[in-house]
Amino acid sequence: MDYLAFFLAILHIHRALCEEMFWDTTVKLTKNMSLECVYSSLDTITQMEWLKVNTTDRESIAIFSPTYGVIVRAPYADRVYFLNSTMAPNDMTLTFHNASEADVGFYSCFLHTFPYGHWEKVIQVVASDDFEMAVPSNSHVVSEPGQNITLTCQLPTKWPVQQITWEKIQPHQIDLLTSCNLSQGKSYTSKYQRWILSDCRLGMRSTFVIIPHVMASDSGLYRCCFKARTGENETSVMRFTVSDGKMENQYTLFVAGGTVLLLLFVTLITTVIVISYRRRRKQKRGLFKEHRNKDAQNKATNNYRNPISTHQSSDSAREDIYVNYPAFSHRPKTRI
Repeated sequence: MDYLAFFLAILHIHRALCEEMFWDTTVKLTKNMSLECVYSSLDTITQMEWLKVNTTDRESIAIFSPTYGVIVRAPYADRVYFLNSTMAPNDMTLTFHNASEADVGFYSCFLHTFPYGHWEKVIQVVASDDFEMAVPSNSHVVSEPGQNITLTCQLPTKWPVQQITWEKIQPHQIDLLTSCNLSQGKSYTSKYQRWILSDCRLGMRSTFVIIPHVMASDSGLYRCCFKARTGENETSVMRFTVSDGKMENQYTLFVAGGTVLLLLFVTLITTVIVISYRRRRKQKRGLFKEHRNKDAQNKATNNYRNPISTHQSSDSAREDIYVNYPAFSHRPKTRI
C-alpha cells in the first residue's frame, strides 16, 4: 500500500508539472499593476481569497470577508490592497505597489458564493511590452454606443480546426472571451465581466462573438485563434471602436459655424455693394443737378425762351433726371 500511495503521489506531481496552465487574463508586469477580478453574478459572496499559483502549491496573498474584513499575508503586507472591495463587494481587484520580476506568474481569484459554491478566475502576469504593439489588426469596425455588434471569423480550410478562442487585447492585458473545443462541442465559461455570446458546434465553418449594448470600454483589438491537434495555428485580428459621438458633434458644430460665418460674410459683402451703389447713384444725381443748373444759367444768359408753359417746364425738369438731357448727352461721362 505504501508503494501504491507513493506511485499515486508521483503520478499526481507529474500531471501537475506536465499539464498546461489555463488562464482567463494575461496582465503586463508594471511597477503598479492591477489584477481585475469582478464577479458579475448577483450571488452572495461569503469569502474570497487571492492566491499565487506555483507548480505544486498555492501561496495565500490576501483574504477578504464581508463580515470580518481584509487580511493581507506577511510577505505581501504594504505591497497589495483591494481596490474597490469597500464600495463594491463583487469587485475583488487586487493592486500591487512596487511589483518586480518576482511577481511574474499565475494568480487565482477564488470566491466562495452562496448558494452556487466556488468561482475562480486565473490571471497570468508576464514581463512584456505593450500587447497591442505586437498585434497588427486586419480590419476596423466602428459602432455607436448601445448597438449589438457581431464579430465574425472564417475557419481555415487547409487543416481541421480543433480549438477556437476569442480574446480581447488591450495595451495592459489580454482577456479570454470564449474557448471552444470542436471535437467535444464544449465551450469554456469565460470569467470576462461583459456578457459575450458565441457558438461552439461541430462542423461549423465560421465563428462569431456578439457584444450586446456596446460601450466605450468595449473598444480594443479582438483576436480569434484557431488551433489544430497537429499543432498548426492561425489568427485573425480586428480593431473595434465605439464612437462616443464627440467627433460627429464637433463636425456638425464646425459645419454649422462655417455656414453662419459664410452667411455673415455674404451679408456683409451685399451690404457694402448696396451702400456703394447708393453712394454712386447719389453722386450721379448730384452731377445731373450741377449740369442742369449750369445749363439753366446759360439759357438765362442767352435770353433763351421756352415756348412751353410754366407747369409743363416743371414736368420736363423731373423727366430730365431719368432721361438723357440733350445738352448733357454731348458731354463725356465723368468717372468716379
